[in-house]
Amino acid sequence: MRVTAIIAAAGAGRRLGAGRPKQLLDIGGRTMLEHSLAAFVGHPRVSDVIVVLPDVVAIPGVRVVAGGARRQDSVANGFDAVPADVDVVLIHDAARPFVTAELIGRTIDAAAAHGAAIAALQSRDTVKRVSTNGVITDTIPRDQIYLAQTPQGFRRDVLAKAIGMGRSGVEATDEAMLAERAGFPVHVVDGDPGNMKITTEEDLEAARARTRTAGKPARTGRAGTGYDLHRLVDGRSLVIGGVTVSSDRGALGHSDADVVCHAATDAILGAVGLGDIGLHFPDTDPRWKGADSLALLEQAAGMVARAGYEVGNLDVTVVLERPKIRDMIEEMRARVARALDVDVSRVSIKGKTNEGVDAIGRGEAIAAHAVALVRSRS
Repeated sequence: MRVTAIIAAAGAGRRLGAGRPKQLLDIGGRTMLEHSLAAFVGHPRVSDVIVVLPDVVAIPGVRVVAGGARRQDSVANGFDAVPADVDVVLIHDAARPFVTAELIGRTIDAAAAHGAAIAALQSRDTVKRVSTNGVITDTIPRDQIYLAQTPQGFRRDVLAKAIGMGRSGVEATDEAMLAERAGFPVHVVDGDPGNMKITTEEDLEAARARTRTAGKPARTGRAGTGYDLHRLVDGRSLVIGGVTVSSDRGALGHSDADVVCHAATDAILGAVGLGDIGLHFPDTDPRWKGADSLALLEQAAGMVARAGYEVGNLDVTVVLERPKIRDMIEEMRARVARALDVDVSRVSIKGKTNEGVDAIGRGEAIAAHAVALVRSRS
C-alpha cells in the first residue's frame, strides 16, 4: 500500500501574532514545520510527503507546492501533486508538531479500511449549547462530542470526490467535512492528548517547555502497585484497557471488570496513600454496577491531582491465555492515557500468557499487574 502525506503549512498564523508564519517558528531548535515533517518523512509506512507552503522553496526529500487562499484550496493544490498510484492520502496540519508514529499508523489503517478517517479525542467535559444572550439552551451528551485532530486519512478516490466538492463551491474547515458532504462516512480513531495544535502564544510556550523537558528523566516521586483478577464466564463482555475485546467469555465483576483499569487505579491511589479501588468504588454500592472502569480511573486520577501529584508513568502487564491482545494494545494505551490526562508515551501495556498453568493458564481467569510512578506537581 502506497501512502502519501500532505502537510498543510500555508497559513499565515495571524492569531499567534508572531509577525511571520507560525510553522516557521522555533520549537526546541527546530521549526514547527520541521517537527511535523520529521514524523512523516521518518515513518516506515509513508512513501511520499508533499508540503504546502505560502511560497515554493526547496526542502530536501519532499515535494513543495504553493498554497491557496483558504486551507481547503491549499490541500487541493497538494492533492494535485499526489502520484496516481497512491492508495491512501494523509493530511496533517504543520501546527501539530508532536504527532506520533502510532497515531499516524492508526489513521492509515482506518482510512484503508473505511475510506475516510480522522483522529479525534472524545470530550471529557459536559458540553452546553448557549444562546447569543449567554443562556444555556441545551446539554449535549459528551459521549457524542469529539474534538478533531489531524492527521486525517482518505483513500485516494474518496479524497478526490471530497476535494471536488470543495472546488464546486462548498466551504469546509477540513477535508473530513468535505468527505461528509460528499456522502462518505468518516471513521473516528482515538487521537492523542499530546497531539496539541499551536494557535496562541500560550500554546507556543507550552510546546517549547515540552521540548525543554523531553528526554529528561521524570522527577523522582512515589511508586504504587496494583493487581486485579477476575474469573472468565459466558455471557459477559471482555473489556481490557477500555477496549471491548472479541471473546466468547468475559470477566465477571460488579463493574465492567476491566483488569487494566482496576490494577492501574490501585497503583496510582496506592502511590499517594489513598487506599484502593474497593474503598472508593465498593462493589456493594449499586452506583458502580456495570460502571465504565475508564471513568473510575479518571476519577482516581483526579483524586491524585487534588492530593498534589501527577502520574509520571504507568506500566501494566495483562495475563491472559486467550485471546491475544497484541493488535489492540495501542488503542488501550491511548484510552488509559486519556483517562489519566497524560501523554500516551507515559503508558505501557503488555500482554502475557500463563503458559497453561493454573486458572489463568486454563482460560478460566484474567489478571493484571500495574506499577505507577507519581510525582509532586510543584
